[in-house]
Amino acid sequence: MTVRVAVIGAGIMGADHARIVSEELAGADLQVVCDVSEASARRVAEENSAQDVSTDPVAAIRRKDVDAVLIASPDATHASLTLEAIKLGKPVLCEKPLALTSEDCLAVIEAECAIGRQFVQVGFMRRFDPSYVDMKDTLCAGKIGGAIMMHNFHRNVEAPAGFSGLMAITNSAPHEFDAVRYVLDAEIVSISAFEPKRCTSGACNPVVLVMETSEGQLITVEVNNNAAYGYDVRAELVGKEGAVSLGGLAAVRVDRSLSSSVAYAADWRPRFHEAYRLQNKAWIASITTGVPAAGAANAWDGYCATAIAEAGARSLESGEKTRVDLAERSALYDPAGTAA
Repeated sequence: MTVRVAVIGAGIMGADHARIVSEELAGADLQVVCDVSEASARRVAEENSAQDVSTDPVAAIRRKDVDAVLIASPDATHASLTLEAIKLGKPVLCEKPLALTSEDCLAVIEAECAIGRQFVQVGFMRRFDPSYVDMKDTLCAGKIGGAIMMHNFHRNVEAPAGFSGLMAITNSAPHEFDAVRYVLDAEIVSISAFEPKRCTSGACNPVVLVMETSEGQLITVEVNNNAAYGYDVRAELVGKEGAVSLGGLAAVRVDRSLSSSVAYAADWRPRFHEAYRLQNKAWIASITTGVPAAGAANAWDGYCATAIAEAGARSLESGEKTRVDLAERSALYDPAGTAA
């Protein structure tokens, strides 16, 4: 079976996904690249040998020669395009966020539950990153005892103009929210958000989040979108009998002239290239087998990340610890739930 894929969005992520589908996924064909800019769609299509281009995402999803949809369009379009694909029974890989609001996430969940199948995989690619997988495996093997704390750092070189601390919580931190839930297999039940009083950049303050889980663990997350020196993601999981941290940030270290140095990437793509490849490979495999990819984020996980972000935004605005209240989880998203 060859899965004919439509990639919706020809920006940075859409172009990367198109290349992965075209060059690195056996069993997948890049059928259509869609973008509101025909020039952008055509450029990405030509670079990746796509069969066709489109400027209408709904029409692209409805094409009879499209079997599955990869959504990498602007965030505000994710929920409606995902719902269109579900209505047509077409599997979706949707870049995060699944939706901008928890209400829209629940609408996607309701659509899946009405049919009784999972159609959606959410692009929380860190679940496929070898270092996060090893961290989870180390915990599950009992090598550090029970988990008690997890510390996370998410730093970018420079925030876009107008990017705020509030946006750091709703746009950047959801990757950490999902990684915490994935590694610990626990829900986040409360969140407190802080900004330092002294602004270091004039554009976007760092944000520090403190969270508690349903298992009584304590989580910290630092999001600094103006770190200046490079893209840098770190995590340390502390157990009762030891700790485990993500591996090195660079493939090599240079020692010369009485100094030692490593190079940082300018953005997330080099750091997580393998995670994206493995994620997309698992998505195609789930379509051909009819079984959701093991460990992948589903619509429920997308909803949880958005709900946590909303609670974090309320905490930043109020200055108070805020509960994370989730809807009741359908059996469709339990490990023994209905397969896709």
